[in-house]
Amino acid sequence: MRGAGERRRRGRRDGAAQTARAAAVAVRENAATAFYDMEQTQRYVGGRVTLFADLDPAAAESAQREFADLNGKADHAARAYITVLDAHNLDDESRSAAEYDAARRALTAVLERLTGVTEELNAFAVRLGARLERLEAALDQLPPRLTAARQAVAAAEEAIERARRAGMDAAEPEAVLARAHDLLAKVSAPGLGGLGLSGAMEAADEARRLAETAREQAEELPKAAEKVRHALIAVRTRVEAVAGRIEPVREAMSRLLRGYSLACWQDLKNAPSAIEEGVARARERIAEAEAHAGRGEWAQAQRALTAARTELNAADRRAGQVTGRLADLEATAADPSAPAEAVRFTVRDAQRLVVTAGSAISPRHARDLDALVRRLEAAPAKLRGPHPDYWSYLQELESIKTAARDVVERVRAERAGRG
Repeated sequence: MRGAGERRRRGRRDGAAQTARAAAVAVRENAATAFYDMEQTQRYVGGRVTLFADLDPAAAESAQREFADLNGKADHAARAYITVLDAHNLDDESRSAAEYDAARRALTAVLERLTGVTEELNAFAVRLGARLERLEAALDQLPPRLTAARQAVAAAEEAIERARRAGMDAAEPEAVLARAHDLLAKVSAPGLGGLGLSGAMEAADEARRLAETAREQAEELPKAAEKVRHALIAVRTRVEAVAGRIEPVREAMSRLLRGYSLACWQDLKNAPSAIEEGVARARERIAEAEAHAGRGEWAQAQRALTAARTELNAADRRAGQVTGRLADLEATAADPSAPAEAVRFTVRDAQRLVVTAGSAISPRHARDLDALVRRLEAAPAKLRGPHPDYWSYLQELESIKTAARDVVERVRAERAGRG
């Protein structure tokens, strides 16, 4: 009898253990499913955060921080799940009901934890989706811009190759095109090269503009060659003309030195040598332009010709100052009253304007003109003595004329403002 009772008790225990084991296994399966769901959600949300960071790095910073917290929670939950599995071997059917119940409770807790983290990740994904929607819609604008840029690059490459085959130096358009290539490479890099969506679209547009510029430059090379050839002829003619002024300038300076006081020519004393040096530098630049043209370096040749023109303009201007100064001084010496009379006419014209305006304008304008009249009357005093300073006299007259014109401008502005 005792043996039969023992067998019944053992049977009941075995039945309870099997029931407890089945319940624990069921929870384990649910936990495995929850673990898989959490991992998949974690991976999906991580990809969405990465896309957000690619499209708008600045705006994505807060989302990245939030996801980092959720990612940490998910990793902790995953470790807890694995720890429970390792601690409770449900494949061992020799365990007691109590041990299976303990395993079920542990698995239930980790199941709830896995499910909770998945819910948080899904909620975060919903919030993130609303922010990504606008960016993903705008993302559709990037491919056509990249296509336009790549087409422009291809057209530029063809134009540069044609220029090269024609013997042209295409270094400049090549350098511009290289910048377009760099921008396209950056946009094509993973994560839009860290530019964000707006930066990537700007880079694509800039690459297209650079490529178009490079193409235009390459296509302009044959025209530039023709321009340089014509310009060389013109500048060679010009340099001879300016060189021909050196001797007349020396003669004019000699007459200035002999016939007029130091104040009349001291600022021009180095003019002949300065003109001669300018002509020499211009010839050097012309020689450089010819050398560049011989190598097909048309842009460099054009720059050298521009430098030559600058030198010639300065030399020509300096020559005109000398000959013009002599002409002005000779005319003034012949009739000192003539330039003064011209200035007097300007001052009187200003006075008539002030009188006509009457009380509509400030009385200071009339006072300013009276002061100019006194300066005009005092100007001939500069011509007293054995060596009249005609140049100082002319400068004073010019100053008076300028001041009178300033008064006229102020009067007109004042009348317009009050009108």
